[in-house]
Amino acid sequence: MHRLTNRNILLGITGGIAAYKSAELTRALVGAGANVRIVLTPAGAEFITPLTLQALSGNPVHQSLLDPEAEQGMGHIELARWADMILVAPASADFMARLSHGMANDLLTTVCLASDAPICIAPAMNQAMWRDPRTQENAQRLTNQGAQLWGPASGEQACGDVGPGRMLEPAELAQLAASAFATPELEGKRVCITAGPTREALDPVRYISNHSSGKMGYALAAAAAKAGADVILISGPVSLPTPAGVQRLNVESAEQMLAAAMELAPTADLFIGAAAVADYRPVAIADQKIKKGQEELMELRLVKNPDIIATVSSLAERPFTVGFAAETENVLQYARSKLERKGLDLVIANDVSQSGIGFNADENEVTLVSTQGDYTLPRSSKHALAQTLIQHIAELMNTHEQ
Repeated sequence: MHRLTNRNILLGITGGIAAYKSAELTRALVGAGANVRIVLTPAGAEFITPLTLQALSGNPVHQSLLDPEAEQGMGHIELARWADMILVAPASADFMARLSHGMANDLLTTVCLASDAPICIAPAMNQAMWRDPRTQENAQRLTNQGAQLWGPASGEQACGDVGPGRMLEPAELAQLAASAFATPELEGKRVCITAGPTREALDPVRYISNHSSGKMGYALAAAAAKAGADVILISGPVSLPTPAGVQRLNVESAEQMLAAAMELAPTADLFIGAAAVADYRPVAIADQKIKKGQEELMELRLVKNPDIIATVSSLAERPFTVGFAAETENVLQYARSKLERKGLDLVIANDVSQSGIGFNADENEVTLVSTQGDYTLPRSSKHALAQTLIQHIAELMNTHEQ
């Protein structure tokens, strides 16, 4: 069941007496560490209340296809992108018929058609309805389209009939959901990631910093946690929520980030330096706010900050160490130089001079530079890119360990 940790499960509930079991299924999925959101059809709402499901899942229950409160009024797209798996339990004969024929006339079928996530269906209906050739044809069509059918089980039904059509028990469905996910790439690994900018104080109110939003580092932390790792995120000052399943340690300056990294890196299997650490800091910090004088020019003396990623890489018992090279010119040349000078296992290089990627952007495009060669990943959202990066890093770690 550990494979469900930090997985995003969209649970669809259609009309049927078995809907009462969906409450226990929700509890089982959440208890196994999954993030659960629920889409309740109008027929499903006749059997179980949204309030019950909201209390058990910890999230609002979605019922309307056209949700004016959703971003840009497109809630179905948001849900479709969010889900790692769509599990429909119970799935009525009506729902299976509509989905198998590509209909999108309610929120649940629309999300299913709009999502790339695997779709798992737990049928629940009267035994005669299940045996009907048209239902069997729809079930076969769904299987051919890539959906997984879990069940139904056979036994006594609410109507008094006996036969196939019962929804599988919640514990069995939760176990099947866990088994559907491959073994996490970083299962059992401890990962330390730095993210965001550092702030180097000039006086009590002013500081030197940069434009880093922390989005790439936070996306990597979320992807590593989803890959089964025990993740600790050393974060500079950013306005981002802590990813699910991630422990966060807040710092301000480069020296504070170094101290945290040196405490945590020796016990880590993987260290990713995604933070944009200030290269220099003021030689002295004023005790009081520096007042504006009559001078037209003000001289500021700076001293070089410690090199966090190089310090981690120089440890006698060091983790697999990954650095970033955010450059505006000669990107690959500088990245290869950084790989060699700092003794890193991998450098992730990106051209921050390009519009739409890098600092503060939601997308990125990078090249992986290692002793094994260069590999470019095309532009994509930072969250999607992070998952791909974690997969590549895990493969390199396995090769390195062998």
